[in-house]
Amino acid sequence: MAGVKLLGFWASPYANRVQIALNLKSISYEYIEQNLRSKSQLLLESNPVHKKVPVLIHGDNPVSESLVILEYIDEVWTQGPSILPSDPHDRAVARFWAAYITDKWYPLISEYRLAEGAEAKAAVKEKILEGVVLLEEAFVTCSQGKGYFGGENIGYIDLVLGSLLGWLRARGETQGITFLDKTKGPELSAWADRFSSHSAVTGVLPTSEKVIEFIKSFTRPN
Repeated sequence: MAGVKLLGFWASPYANRVQIALNLKSISYEYIEQNLRSKSQLLLESNPVHKKVPVLIHGDNPVSESLVILEYIDEVWTQGPSILPSDPHDRAVARFWAAYITDKWYPLISEYRLAEGAEAKAAVKEKILEGVVLLEEAFVTCSQGKGYFGGENIGYIDLVLGSLLGWLRARGETQGITFLDKTKGPELSAWADRFSSHSAVTGVLPTSEKVIEFIKSFTRPN
């Protein structure tokens, strides 16, 4: 089997989800940390369109965009737990919720941070909590009483949402809000703890303290 490299950045949830997927599949890979302020020639050559991480390099073939990479990993390495469900409808459902999290729900976190005034923040917070209720319902349906969106094992939705937990916790601490509110999503809150302590995840997700320090570094004078 050709060698595997992953171009990533420790604070990128999109790179983190690929790391976790590789760990789940027990795939040996070389992780190459990138300096996004001074991008390497390897990164620029491997992802000339977007010029960003993550990039999976399998042999001589680069694959870009985290969701595309997750599906590639699942198709190439069939050993270990499946990332996407085998049933076509279940796969469609997983892709739907991944798109909802990526395109609709997670952007609200930044919208809340940027909202000016108590009324504006309250309105965005309400949207966030409405999303938590929807994700709670999705978890109950998809998990079928088991530990993860993917059932017995971490799957596609778990990777998409779970990779955001470090940033959700950090933003929550700095903004005084719990984004995965236990009263709105008790099962989801328990899932977040379960996901974070999984052996494929530990050591990959950045701590909230480290993310907060990273955020502060942008505001420091040079």
